[in-house]
Amino acid sequence: MGEDALVLLTWIAEVADERLTLEPGDRRVEWETNTWWLGAADEDRKSLSTAAVVAAFERTAAAIRERIRELGFPGAATFYVWHDEQAAQLRCSTGSVPLDALPFTSACMASDDLAPLVEAFLAGGEPEITPLRVWTSRVGGSDQADEDEEEFCRSFVAAGGAGGSRRARSRSLRRRVGGGPGDEQVQGLFGW
Repeated sequence: MGEDALVLLTWIAEVADERLTLEPGDRRVEWETNTWWLGAADEDRKSLSTAAVVAAFERTAAAIRERIRELGFPGAATFYVWHDEQAAQLRCSTGSVPLDALPFTSACMASDDLAPLVEAFLAGGEPEITPLRVWTSRVGGSDQADEDEEEFCRSFVAAGGAGGSRRARSRSLRRRVGGGPGDEQVQGLFGW
């Protein structure tokens, strides 16, 4: 596995430690603060496994779920991941919305299986015209997790969580979405 591939997995985990804004009345602020893109060079994508990337996002969702509990945020919140095929990136965000109210203006299909999105990202290739597939994980609200999820969260946080030490980051592989070239197209996907 290439160094940048390992860094990508670390960065996925570090999303859980980044600034988190839950503002139900201002979706734009949430999106600008909580949305990240993650990319990798072709050779690094080929060295990553679907299982490793899926596990990294699942651990990140669990860590965000725990943070939201600690904040005492009472409303619905969802962590979600999608594959931006045109940009060859995985994008993720957290919003104060229920699973069935993601803020996309184009047709999207919520999924509880992240593997197909990751496989498409790792394979590269030409974009397909299909409804946007979005993996979702409930991270807020009173009925957010069953007992197994709660136990996983506790054991994950007790084991040190997603963070660990901060490493220098190359913003060419991971950065917050908003204000950069091409972001207008992504912003058009969201409805506020």
